[in-house]
Amino acid sequence: MTELLFRADATLRAASATVRASAPEGVVLDRTVFYPRAGGQPGDTGVLRWDGGEMAVADTIKGEGEAVLHVPAPGAPLPPVGATVEAVLDWDRRFALMRMHTALHLLCAVLPGAAVTGGQIGADKSRLDFDLSDPPAKEALEAGLNALASRDHPVTTEWVDESVLDTNPALVRTLSVKPPRGTGRLRLVRIGAGETPIDLQPCGGTHVARTGEIGALRVLKIENKGRQNRRVVVALAE
Repeated sequence: MTELLFRADATLRAASATVRASAPEGVVLDRTVFYPRAGGQPGDTGVLRWDGGEMAVADTIKGEGEAVLHVPAPGAPLPPVGATVEAVLDWDRRFALMRMHTALHLLCAVLPGAAVTGGQIGADKSRLDFDLSDPPAKEALEAGLNALASRDHPVTTEWVDESVLDTNPALVRTLSVKPPRGTGRLRLVRIGAGETPIDLQPCGGTHVARTGEIGALRVLKIENKGRQNRRVVVALAE
């Protein structure tokens, strides 16, 4: 099992860890700040450094059970099992992904009631597909997104009993992907304070602490991807 340090603090940029397994398909650490690819969010990149060596991390993916695989770049040396390494994120890329991921939650908020049929998070641009018969107005959508971001709403996480999905199934906005069940716990991401949040959804990804950190957003395009499918592509303005 790999302890997921980003679950408690997504702003951690580095951490020391012990190598549990080391192979060309990936290095397993006892703890990590690297997010493994999941839920439309790409895996983190960066480096593992140890006494006498350094391995570039080209991707991070889920391994067997609760393990996280830090995938080495082609030709990169592997750390020995038992070694203490410093796991260091490519922070600029990670922070861009955090800003974009939180922006997509705001996109759900400005399209209330529209189920999500797919999505992909990127550092440069991201998209969500919605179950909508008519495309939303691009200018109004962009204005709504930037209004929510600029109000600097807090972004927090909380763990609840997974039975909340039985009593409140509307928490899940995605049609194709459902939150994993069986652990007894569910992680919710809440945007906004008070009893009526801006957005509240199950999510295991990394996010900024406040919407003001997202900055200005642009709606690049809105595409028709089927009779009931509308794709919205957004990007950070700067």
